[in-house]
Amino acid sequence: MPRQPLSPRSGPGPDEAELVKSVARGDPAAFEALMRRYNGTLFRVARAILKDDSEAEDALQEAYLEAYRHIGQFRGESRLGTWLTRIAINQALMRLRMQKRDRVVVSLGSGTPADRTSLEANVAAPSSESPQGAMLRAEIRRIVEQKIDELPVAFRAVFVMREVEDMTVEETADCLSIPAATVRTRLFRARALLREALAREVDVATVDVFRFAGARCDRIVSAVLAGIGKHSRS
Repeated sequence: MPRQPLSPRSGPGPDEAELVKSVARGDPAAFEALMRRYNGTLFRVARAILKDDSEAEDALQEAYLEAYRHIGQFRGESRLGTWLTRIAINQALMRLRMQKRDRVVVSLGSGTPADRTSLEANVAAPSSESPQGAMLRAEIRRIVEQKIDELPVAFRAVFVMREVEDMTVEETADCLSIPAATVRTRLFRARALLREALAREVDVATVDVFRFAGARCDRIVSAVLAGIGKHSRS
């Protein structure tokens, strides 16, 4: 499914203002349209904070319920997507604090800023992709997701919002309630940490690349010894 921008600016579907009015009137179809429009973005943002698919889904559900209960408070001072993203972030952070998964949970809006190569080329796989190619892509994606999960939560959230969701610096800063300069700094640091982590993975992997051991080694040795035996007997 293609990514949806934080705030759809064109294309089919109801206008945001009309959508909000319909939801406020209790129109379930309008709220379903709202959820389908923002599901991908909000899930990935919550997932960036919680590092767990199931927990992110739970946070997303709670965020939608919260949004539904307070939709009348939305005044259009920010984009609807920004408003929803803030709610999803708050729900994810509350779950993170309750679980005490980290020894210290730092607000995404605080902390000291740490000191563009794209992580993955965004190229569509050809329709004729082989099963082996699909498996390789899936494994690469798994490794990248694992390394993103290992980033500190503040860097991880900014990276997912900017690189995965294509949010602008201003949208990301607005959602996280941090300065735009902090967004840029955290993204720079996140990219650097990911490059270092992926480089270490490559270094480890290349040690055993094109391995020639085990059954293959035994097979060649046996074949050569058999050939030598035949030669000696002739």
